[in-house]
Amino acid sequence: MASSEIEVVASTELKADHHQNNNQVAITDVFSASAYGDFQKLRKFVEEDGASVSRTDGNGYFALQWATLNNFADIAQYILQHGGDVNATDNNKQAALHWAAVRGSIAVADVLLQNGARVEVADVNGYRPVHVAAQYGQTDFLNHIIANYHADFDAPDNEGRSPLHWAAYKGFSDTIRLLLFRDASQGRQDREGCTPLHWAALRGNVEACTVLVHAGSKQELMVKDKAGFTPSQLASDKGHRQVALFLSNAQRAHSSRWGDKFCSKMMGDTGFAPILLCIIIICTVLFINSVVAASSLTKVTAVVGLWSWTALSLVFGSLIMFYRCASKDPGYIKRFEVDNRTNSEDLLLTIDLNNSSIWTGNWSQLCPTCKIIRPVRSKHCPTCKRCVEQFDHHCPWISNCVGKRNKRDFFIFLCMGNLTSLISAAVTVQRLWTAIPPLPSEETWMHHVVVQHPGAVVFLALDIVILIAATTLTTIQVSQIARNITTNESVNAIRYGYLRGTDGRFRNPYNHGCQKNCSDFLINGYTNDEIAWPPLQQVADS
Repeated sequence: MASSEIEVVASTELKADHHQNNNQVAITDVFSASAYGDFQKLRKFVEEDGASVSRTDGNGYFALQWATLNNFADIAQYILQHGGDVNATDNNKQAALHWAAVRGSIAVADVLLQNGARVEVADVNGYRPVHVAAQYGQTDFLNHIIANYHADFDAPDNEGRSPLHWAAYKGFSDTIRLLLFRDASQGRQDREGCTPLHWAALRGNVEACTVLVHAGSKQELMVKDKAGFTPSQLASDKGHRQVALFLSNAQRAHSSRWGDKFCSKMMGDTGFAPILLCIIIICTVLFINSVVAASSLTKVTAVVGLWSWTALSLVFGSLIMFYRCASKDPGYIKRFEVDNRTNSEDLLLTIDLNNSSIWTGNWSQLCPTCKIIRPVRSKHCPTCKRCVEQFDHHCPWISNCVGKRNKRDFFIFLCMGNLTSLISAAVTVQRLWTAIPPLPSEETWMHHVVVQHPGAVVFLALDIVILIAATTLTTIQVSQIARNITTNESVNAIRYGYLRGTDGRFRNPYNHGCQKNCSDFLINGYTNDEIAWPPLQQVADS
């Protein structure tokens, strides 16, 4: 890559700390009064001492910039009313709105913009407020000026880098989601030929790369910069092995041979469900022919016959539940209805984040692929390419996601499969045990069973494997249902802020107690999404 790293020069000298106690700071002029929010002294300097608010300090900065940086809206309004220029720029050609973007000062940005500030003002580097907001991860501020003042969220700076380039470089995944949700271009290349994915790979930002790849296409994975590097090669060159492996696997999935791609597509659409169905049918046929109706075994007693029919009935019930799990909607969240309009910005701005009934202020709720605001605890499934409410996991064995609407069916399927395997294994062992005659000393019972009853042995081996798998999955599901937590949340708990307390430890706000959790699940088919107590932190991801 031609250059080393992007240098953020939005403002390295913005050091005012509005958290300091004004009594410990010497307020000697309009600049310090504006920086620390001392409204009374500011009025004294202006109205009694005749100080000007339109002049700069020793570093070339305006009082309006210092007030803006620390979000003192009342002081900014006062300065503008007493001669301050809302579009005045410092030596770097940065206006007060640039400074507001550094700290995400929304209230003071409203004051500036309502008093004539230019939302597209650019500094010497071509940075607009949208670039500065992306550089500092001020997602709320960025969305505010886009939604309310129609700021160009895809504007390039002097080097051809958009806000998405900066958010990817700095690793602000929430900002990336917002920009992708608003249809920012992933394919834009800067003067060095780098896309946002290149810059995320350069810094080794795993989550940023993940969001970009899942929301993008194979074109972004294959783009080479002017030095000839793809994002995967760039990550490898910089020593970011985890990112390089992730990107190379994603690139390989798109670049495999025709036959592999065909098989992968077929397997992605159908999963392992046909294989599981064949295994169930084969096991059923073996059980009937080699265990229940085998002529080489003893005559079936009434008790054995009853348990055999019970096992076969459970098999039939399992097939019904298997079909329901595989075909039922797991809880797909309805996509935002679109028409054939070409102006994507207008389309996205019709989604009112402020008035949505499911919006809780967590930027991870935005799905840049589906263009929807999804409820908390939902997740986008890259296999199904849909967002699933109360997402548990994508199960390849049923070729479907397990979510809010089919989790009870999945749990019943596991329980019935567990019971079927347990009963049929017990029947098989009983049948083989009673069929073993007195053996000569040189022959073992295992050798005799394998030679004389190979079908029953094959069935028992398959059945034990199924029993172990079904028991494990059932146990895990029972534990999660009792705690009202999904598999996705259990595995990725560290990524979800609502599952952590103030001390950083795991804390599930949806746990209403074992009895209520289980009763809600069995009665309603899903666990309750109402919080048992207010979450202490907001959602960090998806």
